[in-house]
Amino acid sequence: MAKVLSGAGLRGQVAGKTALSTVGVSGSGLTYRGYDVKDLAEHCQFEEVAYLILKGKLPNQQELDSYKAMLKSQRGLPQALKEVLERIPADAHPMDVLRTGCSMLGNLEGEHDFEQQQAITDRMLACFPSIICYWYRFSHDGVRVDVETDDDSIGAHFLHMLHGEKPSELHERVMHVSLILYAEHEFNASTFTARVCASTLSDMHSCITGAIGSLRGPLHGGANEAAMEMIERFESADHAEQEMMGMLERKEKIMGFGHAIYSESDPRNEIIKGWSEKLAADVGDTVLYPVSVRCEAVMWREKKLFCNADFFHASAYHFMKIPTKLFTPIFVMSRLTGWAGHVMEQRADNRIIRPSAEYTGEELRPVPAMSER
Repeated sequence: MAKVLSGAGLRGQVAGKTALSTVGVSGSGLTYRGYDVKDLAEHCQFEEVAYLILKGKLPNQQELDSYKAMLKSQRGLPQALKEVLERIPADAHPMDVLRTGCSMLGNLEGEHDFEQQQAITDRMLACFPSIICYWYRFSHDGVRVDVETDDDSIGAHFLHMLHGEKPSELHERVMHVSLILYAEHEFNASTFTARVCASTLSDMHSCITGAIGSLRGPLHGGANEAAMEMIERFESADHAEQEMMGMLERKEKIMGFGHAIYSESDPRNEIIKGWSEKLAADVGDTVLYPVSVRCEAVMWREKKLFCNADFFHASAYHFMKIPTKLFTPIFVMSRLTGWAGHVMEQRADNRIIRPSAEYTGEELRPVPAMSER
């Protein structure tokens, strides 16, 4: 008889091996292939970290330049995909748009053997920002945006398409940091979804589409959107404290705090909080950042709950004039690297993931005659 694993949601259970990241083990609390995320966020561009996760090493300058040039050349979208995106209504959830866009791309540019996995991943990394911005600008502004910008980075490319102009150096730098912080996080729900799909020897587009579906849930990737919707209601730090205390009294769920793995702090929060403060100063904000800081203080004082990576991302994105509904798709633009890296690992040493279940239903019984039902 199979051993029954204790703990709801498989918390604390080891479900596989990975060389991609550690969570809550060493350094500041999160490492990618042995490098502390704090150091990567301080010294690297996102494309360097994507290269590290997908290829196993940090690139030298020549390798980085070549990789970025290749990604830049892959930003365009097939006409058939553009036509699909134009049919998706403006009130659709952007995560549904990305899920559909990824799946449609798989129909048009399918993975026919696993030797294509790196090229398929690079293509998605290059064009996911194009997919979400093409749909958003067409459905909301009636504009067929040019998705082949000459911007040097994925983050700048996204902001350029979204706003119709090149971003400032500060905004591009914050996008690098944000994408680095979200790039990989061990066996979280969406990553595990991707690995389960990969264990059946399915194609890369199916694995990533499944992961997008998992990240779409508000208990996983939607916390930054929920945090923004909360903090923008508060008129001041004092008002935020008053409202937060009421929410706690009513035992309402407050998104953006606590974490399934970290016990004392989320190392990503300290990093993005600092950049949110810089952005607040840049735009002259005197409300949203102080509100966020007070929310953080109240939750720690009252519940000993710390902000996770999502909470200060909300204000940081808002200061860059990114619509709230696009917060989680940015997560996808980054986490695609981790998902694909895990798919590649699963394929390299594969056995189908098929756990057992503890049955809690009726004991064996006969089917009664119709007259006895």
